[in-house]
Amino acid sequence: MADLASMIDHTLLKPDATREDLIRVCAEAREYGFATVCVRAENIAFCASRLEGSPVRPIAVVGFPTGTDSTAAKVAEARAAIAAGAAEIDMVLHLGRLKAKDYASVESDIRAVIQAASGRPVKVILETGALDRDEKIVGCALAKAAGAAFVKTSTGFGPGGATVEDVALMRRIVGEDVGVKASGGIRTTADARRMVDAGASRLGASASVAIVTGRS
Repeated sequence: MADLASMIDHTLLKPDATREDLIRVCAEAREYGFATVCVRAENIAFCASRLEGSPVRPIAVVGFPTGTDSTAAKVAEARAAIAAGAAEIDMVLHLGRLKAKDYASVESDIRAVIQAASGRPVKVILETGALDRDEKIVGCALAKAAGAAFVKTSTGFGPGGATVEDVALMRRIVGEDVGVKASGGIRTTADARRMVDAGASRLGASASVAIVTGRS
């Protein structure tokens, strides 16, 4: 299971997460060799301190979970998270503007966060459960054009989660030079393997320990 562990962003994004919860996920990430710990921006400094000396990287979410924050707010949040120790940023694109076909605004929003990240990888969350097929295609294309390192399926707080079909579609659109992160509803080893087989290069999960141990 080590191959899966190294692809997992071990995730704790619930708003009622406690300090004890954060300590636990950081300890689990170190023990099982997960790629990262993905938390809300206000928890980055604490998690970065808990992960110091390990290869596990802390990730912050930005514009989470709706994506409707102003670009200026997303940029400020990204900069603050990086100053606090975030090694990667997972941002939510503006769904309303994507659906309104305001593509220039969507791309400039993504590009601004990427610039604020100062070379750190930025993943763009599409919230695929809220999009039709054409919107998924355009969202992927805009993220790639803006310079995103990854496109990501879901926040885990919206409608639906990662599906094999969406992951395969996203991989076809972005090609091999952009990552695809499957996130939302991945709870078992079999779920994770299906996503990887469909083209996912990173997995977001809160059930990470169950995935790599085979225990539910």
